Amino acid sequence: MGKRLKEVFCEKCPVADKTHLIKLDNADLSYLNDQKKVLNFRKSQKVIEEGNKPAGVFCLREGKLKVYKQGQDHKDHITRFLLPGDFLGLRAIISGNPYSHSAAAIEDSTACFIPKSDFFQLMIKYPDFARHLIEYLSKLLEEAEKKMTNLAQLPVKSRLAETLLFLHQTFHGPASDPSVDYLNLTRSDLANIIGTAQETVIRVLAEFRDDKMIALKGRKIYILNVEKLQKIALNNDD
Repeated sequence: MGKRLKEVFCEKCPVADKTHLIKLDNADLSYLNDQKKVLNFRKSQKVIEEGNKPAGVFCLREGKLKVYKQGQDHKDHITRFLLPGDFLGLRAIISGNPYSHSAAAIEDSTACFIPKSDFFQLMIKYPDFARHLIEYLSKLLEEAEKKMTNLAQLPVKSRLAETLLFLHQTFHGPASDPSVDYLNLTRSDLANIIGTAQETVIRVLAEFRDDKMIALKGRKIYILNVEKLQKIALNNDD
């Protein structure tokens, strides 16, 4: 587990509204402050490991995490990314099962760890909070189903275009500046996300670059032509 930091009060957390913890009253927020641990994770450091039993839930406060599962080929297959305000370990806590995935920081990150018993108490006491968590899990299931469909039906170029657009929207939002904002992922990570070989990702990225849809500077990927990428993502680039 990461290094524990000085206390960060929930009522002053800049991402509290995304977690719905802001709906708790002051007494419960104070109690949560006393029970949770604020942890720092260095880039590439593991936060949870597949197969371990969960003792609580992580709420990401700063940074970014990748969630992944090791396949039969011993490669890490990335299933999703976590941003500030997202919960980690929620499904395992609710189901009572061990972690089905691992997670690691892709940049220096800070997370609050909430013990299992305290988290369940909050869900029981605040129905709106529990409803938000159900909606959150439903969204994850929907995204997983969509990804499985795309992997089975769409060609590699469409999958990569869709992934670039999705990650750019996720990390930077709709008002991003393509001359400033960029994706900084290894080609291996991109290959694991869309289910193909690293060499294929390198080749298709070069094609996108030559067609002026993206710019490449080392690992950095800049989105230049959203509309054209969208057409390719829809498998409609005629």
